[in-house]
Amino acid sequence: MYFRGPAVGLSYCSFYLAFYFTNKYVLSILKFTYPTLFQGWQTLVGGVFLHIWWKLGWVEINCSSRADIVSWLPASAFFVGIIYAGSRALSRLPIPIFLTLHNGSEVVAYVVQRIFFREQSSCTRLCSVTLLLVSAASLPIHDQQFDVDGYFWAIIHLVCSGCYKIFQKSHKSSLLSDLDQQYINYFFSVLLLAFASHPTGDLISALEFPFLYIHTFHGGCCASGIFGFLLTLLSVKLRSSLSSTHHLSWSFFAKVLTAVLSLFVFEMTLNVPLALCFLTCALGEALLVYTERTGA
Repeated sequence: MYFRGPAVGLSYCSFYLAFYFTNKYVLSILKFTYPTLFQGWQTLVGGVFLHIWWKLGWVEINCSSRADIVSWLPASAFFVGIIYAGSRALSRLPIPIFLTLHNGSEVVAYVVQRIFFREQSSCTRLCSVTLLLVSAASLPIHDQQFDVDGYFWAIIHLVCSGCYKIFQKSHKSSLLSDLDQQYINYFFSVLLLAFASHPTGDLISALEFPFLYIHTFHGGCCASGIFGFLLTLLSVKLRSSLSSTHHLSWSFFAKVLTAVLSLFVFEMTLNVPLALCFLTCALGEALLVYTERTGA
């Protein structure tokens, strides 16, 4: 991935948009709601591609230490929770609502840092987290398409995301790089989701899926796996080649772009209070970027 400067950020935004749109199409339009299979497929594609790129010398993976691998497994368990719950939530919720709830992971990370790690934070970050919390908590009140199961799985998703961020931050001193961590995540997820596919009933139910032999379904599944893999690489590239502020800024822009354009592609009932929730969330995340930039 030999991109520089804005090219990395723009590529990241493009694949972020493509990834979410493809997933939403497969999950909501085609209604392939078997997360152990869908997420198992995505992580299998990501793991295989990452392994191939490693063997070709295009990326560097160093997972030789068994102790480091074992120490990372709790994070991999959170990762499985993120993708499994996220898949179930996205299948039932519009993209803007899902992304607004996803940003609630910052609230979880903030609370854990303050309570368990006694970390101090600025008033600016507190304001940012408060705005994110208010926007997420207000959604069920104003959402005319309120779906209990969708919100339930979104909450599981954001809790796992927040815990994953904390775990990743606490392992900064580890010898594992971001790609090492993702490599472990991929193969741990493939194994766990493969074993879970039968007990959950997904394996048997998927055989009755009406679009199982349709080319659009095959194309959507292949695209989702490839887009997810490329998005991961670009995310790592952003964190390694640019400052954390730039990474957060491009992530913020990608979310806003994806949420806005999804309103023109996928069906959603939008009202003024709901739009204000989205704007509040955007303001909260913009304030988070500002906090990272100023070091406040």
